[in-house]
Amino acid sequence: MTSENIFSTIDKDLLTLNHNLESMVGARHPVLHAASEHLFTAGGKRIRPAIVILIAKAMLGKENGKVFYSHERLAEITEIIHTASLVHDDIIDECTTRRGVPTVHNMFSTKIAVLAGDFLFAQSSWYLANLDNLAVVKTISKVITDFAEGEVRQGLVSFDTRIMVNEYIEKSFYKTASLIAASCKGSAILSEVSAREQDKCYLYGKHLGLAFQIVDDILDIIGKPDELGKPSGSDLKNGNLTAPILFALTESPELQNLIDNEFEGESDVGQAINLISKTQGINKAKDLAAEHIQAAINIFSSSKDIEYKDYCNLVKVSSYVLDRIN
Repeated sequence: MTSENIFSTIDKDLLTLNHNLESMVGARHPVLHAASEHLFTAGGKRIRPAIVILIAKAMLGKENGKVFYSHERLAEITEIIHTASLVHDDIIDECTTRRGVPTVHNMFSTKIAVLAGDFLFAQSSWYLANLDNLAVVKTISKVITDFAEGEVRQGLVSFDTRIMVNEYIEKSFYKTASLIAASCKGSAILSEVSAREQDKCYLYGKHLGLAFQIVDDILDIIGKPDELGKPSGSDLKNGNLTAPILFALTESPELQNLIDNEFEGESDVGQAINLISKTQGINKAKDLAAEHIQAAINIFSSSKDIEYKDYCNLVKVSSYVLDRIN
């Protein structure tokens, strides 16, 4: 199942989004403009804004299913926030490529990349304020704080094999699931549904976001650089111990030694990936992702407040997240 198949019902919305993103981040300074344009013309799956639109359609389905202008703007804001976080992440992780093109700090400089990320966060905040909906502002603005907390938590436990899976899940919430959960709730708020339905949308986004991060972490181990748009094993090299690594550690003392020595040998990362592949680490991580996907699907499974076709679209998105590693 491809993203094109899943998002076929909202392809016009996504085309509009791609067009709007370039104009929304227009900067007066040519370097900032070039850095921002470089990011958005590189593409990306646009999963997050697509989910915002699909949630909006599901919440409005019994009326006409046509999303509001505010939903479209929230989808765009979500993608700008996500992209800003990637710019800063790439600096911290010292990535050289993203989405198959050079990272901003690699193409320009670290200083420009920091400023470009800050600029995108500022732009997203300005557009968020202009939604004129305090509840949505409160919900989405918390995400930027969560990003920072997630990065700090991750930095404090680099190469620390004592961390537990539940700590990894907490960090994954701050780094990834928080934005998806908040944007789903924001979409529901703009649809003017009940607080109960808003909370359901938040939980759907939370579980979907956690599964998405777990799958990303699996792909970091088993994916090919041309498919990932960045070098494989990047998280591992930086000492970011993710679900497949934590599960593999329970079976491989040799992997423990390589991590304790922080991959001092040139071939150590490749050797570690090979060791992980010989354990049940990848399969256990897949099972963990599948649990969160099922939890997301179950949230709307008995709901009488959304139409069946909209429920199916949310199920398809959930399944797509897992299908990326199948």
